[in-house]
Amino acid sequence: MLETLEAQYADALEALAASDSSEALDAWQSAWLGRRGAITASLRATGQLPQETRAAWGKRANEIRQLLTHAQEEREEAICAAELLLDLESGFIDVTLPGRQRQAGGLHPSTRILREFARIWGEMGFQVYRSRDVETDEYNFQYLNFPPHHPARDMQDSFYTTTPGVILRTHTSPGQIRAMRDLGAGGTRPLRVILPGMCYRYEQITARSEVQFHQVEGLAVGRGIRMTDLKGTVAAFARRMFGENARVRYRASYFPFTEPSMEIDVECFLCDGAGCRVCKYSGWLEIAGSGMVHPTVLRNGGYDPSEWSGFAFGMGPERSAMLRHDIHDIRYFWGNDLRFLEQF
Repeated sequence: MLETLEAQYADALEALAASDSSEALDAWQSAWLGRRGAITASLRATGQLPQETRAAWGKRANEIRQLLTHAQEEREEAICAAELLLDLESGFIDVTLPGRQRQAGGLHPSTRILREFARIWGEMGFQVYRSRDVETDEYNFQYLNFPPHHPARDMQDSFYTTTPGVILRTHTSPGQIRAMRDLGAGGTRPLRVILPGMCYRYEQITARSEVQFHQVEGLAVGRGIRMTDLKGTVAAFARRMFGENARVRYRASYFPFTEPSMEIDVECFLCDGAGCRVCKYSGWLEIAGSGMVHPTVLRNGGYDPSEWSGFAFGMGPERSAMLRHDIHDIRYFWGNDLRFLEQF
């Protein structure tokens, strides 16, 4: 019985050697290894053989199929090389033409600005701390001095999951609690961190608001930290980010997790404070909300507010990118429009 297989193997090799073109090779593959090929038919016939010969027949048929497949691949490489040489000799391919340059991709503008934020804050002694995108209500609100039914919760429209009490974070501020608990050594160690990440809010999508956006949270905790430290730190960041002559102003505000709280503006670097459409002709651009960490938040992070103090800030990197590059629609960042992305 096995002699029949060996004869098929020899015939297949002879036919393969005679195949001298891609079309002939395709015809050979169909005749021998295709669904209706001779070797395939021999494999299918295994079940019709006597019990004592099936194992040997099936084993050898599979071996022959693998050997022929390998031989076909080698023959295909030889035929392709020969056809390419023929094309070159006949002048079908002009080797003097310049090659096609591969178009390299670039970094997304959000990635660029996030890396710049990380570089500047890293030079100022802040380490990057990553926190989770999916948070509990306790970390996102309660530990940050948002008690249940607090009106400030209305400021942040949340995406709730099917698990009660689990939401997509509305801001990066819950990372403050996690950073203090993870790095604070039980409230005994000072820390300086930034917390970059994506935030999610169930808001109407407009030219200036999206359902997802990046924030860069900042947190510094130590003994004797004061509001003047916050002001000086943010002013130093503004000079590094927007230029040595950047001027900063502070406006009183309110956030449940800081007290006192303030908004931070930088003088418009596009018009030098004269007024333009980017700064809405005010001469100033808002870059962050900030304040001294609320004692309740410090306590929830494991620190004794009678001994420790700290400041926190939250910045929108996409907003900074919009200001720097005169981008008027935040939806461009997530639209995947190559006409926009190729500019960076």
